[in-house]
Amino acid sequence: MIKKIFLAFALLAMTASGADAAVRKAVYIIIDGVPADMVERLDLPAIQEISSRGAYGRSYVGGTVGRYDETPTISAVGYTDLLTATWLNKHNVPGNDNLDPNYNYWTLFRIAKEQGREVTTGLFSSWTDNRTVLIGEGRPETGNLKIDYVYDGFEKDRETFPDKEKELRIFDIDEHVSECAARCIREEAPDLSWVYLWYTDDAGHIFGNGEFFDESVRMADRQVRRVWEAVKYREKNFDEEWMVIVTTDHGRTYDGYGHGGQSERERVTWVSTNRKVNERMTSGKSAITDIAPSICRFMGFEIPLDLRREQDGTSFYGIVDIMDMDLMPYDNSVVLNWTCLDRKAEVTVYAATSNNFRTGGRDEWIKIGTVPAKSESFTVNLENLPSSQFYKFVLETPNGSLNRWYSAEHEKYVNFKFPKSYASE
Repeated sequence: MIKKIFLAFALLAMTASGADAAVRKAVYIIIDGVPADMVERLDLPAIQEISSRGAYGRSYVGGTVGRYDETPTISAVGYTDLLTATWLNKHNVPGNDNLDPNYNYWTLFRIAKEQGREVTTGLFSSWTDNRTVLIGEGRPETGNLKIDYVYDGFEKDRETFPDKEKELRIFDIDEHVSECAARCIREEAPDLSWVYLWYTDDAGHIFGNGEFFDESVRMADRQVRRVWEAVKYREKNFDEEWMVIVTTDHGRTYDGYGHGGQSERERVTWVSTNRKVNERMTSGKSAITDIAPSICRFMGFEIPLDLRREQDGTSFYGIVDIMDMDLMPYDNSVVLNWTCLDRKAEVTVYAATSNNFRTGGRDEWIKIGTVPAKSESFTVNLENLPSSQFYKFVLETPNGSLNRWYSAEHEKYVNFKFPKSYASE
């Protein structure tokens, strides 16, 4: 009898604890075109305060140089890398114009809206295409996705934001965007929000490295401060727990004027977050594709299995068992490699010889075997799989999955070059 009473009280306590759990919310801020060395050199109080609560780390964009997933270091491309946790070979956004995203690779916003609970969303942006094209609001291909709180399209309003020298009308728009974001977060608190700040990229294109570009980054930090103060207000006055991520979409050429290529400074980016991170970020190997999986992990979002197997990112929040998957062909086999973070974990290896997911279909995944994560290697005998010129491999553990592609016609990926027109955008 005493045992039953004890169990009843324990269950009651667990129920009460669950009911009292803070509501989780997330906001990420993209400051356009700011390389990591600038953030690390300048005094940026808001970004520094955010990372003092959690972490700061270098990241990268651009996919894998010389491989099938090499991706231009261009703005809309970077936004889509983040939104979908995939590289260009999947999301199909190669530049800033004439865009035709592959919506089969769901964005973070669609994942949020497909949860079995209400998730409110907000978008604060000077570029309307972020919502209408990249996220695909209202399109049948995205399930007629709807953003709940929208503040965008200001780049088209030349009456409120008239032309100014040095493209400072874009800075005025960023001021308005950050004010709208801060006010909406303070008053409405969407569960998931994206804030986009544009002017830093213009400053770099116009002036290159120098004090003007530096000052534009300091001004962006003050805009970040508005959003950060709104988040702190919510956490202080409401039962809420927030993840804040500040990042950029690409770096810059060494003179600061351009981007689009694969130089180190164009590829190296950064992340500042108020949440504690795992070894994925502290290792310095984190990618822009890691941000959406990290937000999903923090928010408790369920990701459909087939979609999760396509995501190229690894969460830098929470427990991760392995990272850095790669492969090497060897005669009639392929050697899969990874870095082990939890020596007690097991890795299950899957393969598919089709890419039906790309066109909205399903792939047949074949379980090949299970090995200890600490082995950090698995050799696949291709003769044991259906004959194919193309293979997808997935490593699954209790706390995540990694994937890589292999083509027997690998040279066509190695020799693929992006049109020169992208490099100047």
